[in-house]
Amino acid sequence: MTPPVQPPQPLALYGPDFAADPQSHYRRLREHGPLAPVRLAPGIDALLVTDYQAAVDLLRDTHTFTKDPRAWQATVPDDSPVLPMLGYRPTALFSDGDVHARYRDAINDSLALIEPHILRAEVARVAQRLIGEFAATGSGDLIAQYARRLPVHVFVTWFGVPLGGSERIVNGIAGMFNSAEDAATAYADLVEVVTDLVADRRARPRRDLTSHLLAHPAGLDDDETVRQITLIMSAGHDPTTNLIGNALLHMLTDARYARSLHGGAMTAHEAINEVLWQDPPLANFAAHYPRRDTEFHGVRLRAGQLLLVSYGAANTQSAPGPSDPGVRSGSSAHLAWSAGPHRCPAKQPALLIAMTAIEQLTSQLCDAELDVPVSGLKWRPGPFHRALVRLPVRFTPVDMSAGTDRWEAAEGASDGLSAVSITP
Repeated sequence: MTPPVQPPQPLALYGPDFAADPQSHYRRLREHGPLAPVRLAPGIDALLVTDYQAAVDLLRDTHTFTKDPRAWQATVPDDSPVLPMLGYRPTALFSDGDVHARYRDAINDSLALIEPHILRAEVARVAQRLIGEFAATGSGDLIAQYARRLPVHVFVTWFGVPLGGSERIVNGIAGMFNSAEDAATAYADLVEVVTDLVADRRARPRRDLTSHLLAHPAGLDDDETVRQITLIMSAGHDPTTNLIGNALLHMLTDARYARSLHGGAMTAHEAINEVLWQDPPLANFAAHYPRRDTEFHGVRLRAGQLLLVSYGAANTQSAPGPSDPGVRSGSSAHLAWSAGPHRCPAKQPALLIAMTAIEQLTSQLCDAELDVPVSGLKWRPGPFHRALVRLPVRFTPVDMSAGTDRWEAAEGASDGLSAVSITP
């Protein structure tokens, strides 16, 4: 008698082994078909979609799957480190239908107030100031001193976060994505910063996105406003930081970009697009839950079971053959921005921030090179992101002190709202 086939053991997507080489894990997972069992944290299992077409089908199927995690969440310990990323909040990310549309409209209308040319100028100004802080030393960490600090300034400006709140925002978002023991504490501190901000703007509106969300026809209450803002910040800051860092690493290590730091043929746009295909900063996410017991791409699913999309695995899968025309018909057909009704609403601002950040840095530090072997680089552990711990470089020192004085003077004269265009 043939023994029954045992299901494969879940493959861990946390810890240093996965962080160092996720693609080898994805190759092993593909051996089990389009969906494979994974472990996100001790005791927390999911099915990971590694197949490109299955991922597209999941992201677009609002009839079979819901984004509301509450049935699944009831089976998870309250102190699970993945809940700050996956646990229910009243936001566009965790809702469907009319509720999702209400939240999404408020977010889309707010982000539409950001004028691209003003945003580009603001990012360039902040980038120049940040570069000026370490350019004369001949070395630096492009994550801690640049990629992590630049996006948070933009969010502080957009939403009117008071001085002193930026570091708490960065630490709160990073703690969420790391999904370690302190994840809940990190998220709670982020919520506290935004809650104080929303309470202040409810009493004293200003020309910023926080005040606009509070006044939006969607009629968001204070908690709904807090949750949309924390969603925008968490979905925008860490992935944008990682996109800048991963693209800079790509340009520093790929031979095709030789001398591109000094006006070569390969551009920041090309580097970003290749990273979005090969090493997306948000690697595994897009949680979905079957509304009922069902079958999906040959796999039996239970109602409420957690499924995640692996953008990192699906994007690097072999391209579909001639019988699948149009599936990956263009260079932007990757899934790094997701797809379907929950695709990223901030794609254009995020791309503009990343491209401007890279262009500014490579134009100033044109002979920058890695200060450690590639094998010596460390990656932040966690199932959701693809994020460098540090990106140390060396370069010819540049004296930018005169320019820094001008940028600091301009910054002091700003009302802090120059990156958004909001009429009173």
